Amino acid sequence: MSSEAMSQDTVTVGRRIAARPGAVFSFFTDRERWLSWMGVDGEFTFESGGPYHTNVTGADHASGRLLEIDPPKRLVFSWGWTEEGAPVPPGSSIVEITLDPDGEGTRLTLVHSGLPSAEACAAHAEGWEHYLDRLAVRAEGGDPGPDDWVRKPA
Repeated sequence: MSSEAMSQDTVTVGRRIAARPGAVFSFFTDRERWLSWMGVDGEFTFESGGPYHTNVTGADHASGRLLEIDPPKRLVFSWGWTEEGAPVPPGSSIVEITLDPDGEGTRLTLVHSGLPSAEACAAHAEGWEHYLDRLAVRAEGGDPGPDDWVRKPA
């Protein structure tokens, strides 16, 4: 089950995941686990203030800094795209992940704020829906299969 809301500069996406918060949190603080649901490569420093850079689709690269790590409840990081002329430059927006216990599972809420336009909100809402679907499958012990958004270099 998913939910999505957008305001002028913010996207909110929710997901119930049939895994405990600690298990879900580990997919945001371990390189291999992160890349198992979003990205083809990346460098991460999983500590407060630590930088990250990830090749999300084979052609699109995101980077920022981890701003807050509060296991297993909350993770906050800056976000942006490294490509020349990207409408959301590196570190220019903020992603907040909150994990709340929900019975035997977790209620994940992602709030992405500081986006520059309605178009950027729509694009990021679509992206987060796609990747949180993949995260839910992975955190529940499944395999989401190859990411159909990954593009091979020309």
